[in-house]
Amino acid sequence: MAETLQSLSDLGQKVAPVAPEAPVHVQKLDAQGRAYATGKRKDAIARVWIKPGAGKIVVNGRELDVYFARPVLRMILQQPLVVAGRVDQYDVMVSVDGGGLSGQAGAVRHGLAKALTHYEPELRSVLKKEGFLTRDSRVVERKKYGRKKARRSFQFSKR
Repeated sequence: MAETLQSLSDLGQKVAPVAPEAPVHVQKLDAQGRAYATGKRKDAIARVWIKPGAGKIVVNGRELDVYFARPVLRMILQQPLVVAGRVDQYDVMVSVDGGGLSGQAGAVRHGLAKALTHYEPELRSVLKKEGFLTRDSRVVERKKYGRKKARRSFQFSKR
């Protein structure tokens, strides 16, 4: 059974410290050779598929320039590809709904960064350092009863 220990030094000799192993990230692909991920921002949810290609980005069946007309939104969306140095190496297909255009662009960025890590696990440290893998949890605060908006009260009048 169990042996009796005479001192604490005996305990250190019996038990070897076990170092926790770092999680091993593996490539996750579907049957068509694509990597899939879901991105979220505010009320928007984006489903993103990437596969090797010429750099074509399709959002809800439309070209990137047509769906996101503002250059700032296109820049936000392409940030993970630029940081990883994979701008013209992947075809991206996106299905996004909910929220406004700004939230949708953020959701696509989050989903694209996650999909890149599923396709190339060694990019995880680069994308995580830039903060693209973290879901931005800020959402609109709900309206409370007895208030005009979420925090704004009605105008006070003494008489």
